[in-house]
Order: sequence, then structure tokens, then C-alpha cells
Amino acid sequence: MDTRWKPNVTVAAIIEKEGRYLLIEEHTQDGLRLNNPAGHLDPGESPAQACTRETLEETAHPFTPTALVGVYLSRFQRPATGEDITYLRLAFCGVIGDALHPMRLDEGIVRTLWMTPEEVRASAHRHRSPLVLRCMEDHLAGQRFPLSVVYTDPAVAQLPPLQP
Repeated sequence: MDTRWKPNVTVAAIIEKEGRYLLIEEHTQDGLRLNNPAGHLDPGESPAQACTRETLEETAHPFTPTALVGVYLSRFQRPATGEDITYLRLAFCGVIGDALHPMRLDEGIVRTLWMTPEEVRASAHRHRSPLVLRCMEDHLAGQRFPLSVVYTDPAVAQLPPLQP
């Protein structure tokens, strides 16, 4: 039995344009929630590549990360099921392109929204995670790190995936 603790590695895009932040509204097990364009790191990709992919899948907008906003550790417990999950999130800011139409959004995504910081703060009770607000606040505070602080060894993409 493998008892090693394994946090879920996720990425998020913190996208600001003309004073508004791009969020998605999505169906979750806990109802309709707001989130940054975000998702899990897939085998064979760097965190920046995962952020580009997830942003396109969830918003239909191409996204190019230009800086790391931060690395965040969060724990979530679902009272109804007893599920206990820890997330390690790498949040990136960058340049967003025009929406690609027609493009179907990921399953569960209802829509995208451009919200002011005040609107994001006022909707905290609807956030999928407290990291939605924290990442925006860090971005507003000017927190940026070069992409080079997240190194991806070439073997990540070169080695074949392990078979279960």
C-alpha cells in the first residue's frame, strides 16, 4: 500500500486587462463557483504549458505566461464526503489573445467573466478556493517572478509515460 502523501499539482492563469480579471464560472460538486482559469498539470508538460492549455480549454483564449505570480499550498475538506485534498498551485500572469470562436469550453464551464477587483472581493463566498482572491491580490501588489524559477527537466517531455 502506498501511503505517501501526494498533493495535486495545479496551475492557474491570473489575467488582468483594463483593470478587470478574467474568471470562469463552473459547475462543481459544491454548486456554481467562480475560479481562475485553472486545472491539473498533465504528464509530459511543464507548468507553463499546462497553464496555456487550461486557459485555452476553459476560456477559448490563447494565453502566454510571462511571469510566475506565486506558488500556493491549500487544503480542502468536503464535509459531505470526508474528502481531504491538498493542492499545490502555480499561478502565472501573461498575455491573453482574442477568443477563438467557435470553440467549446471544457465540460462544466458555464461562462467567462471579466470582473473588477472589487467584484472579485465581493464574490469571495462563491470562489472555488480562497486562492482565487489571494492570487489576484498578489498580482495587484505587483508580485512577479521570472518564468525561469520554475525549471522543467527535458525528461518530463522526453520519457514515455509510465504504465499503471
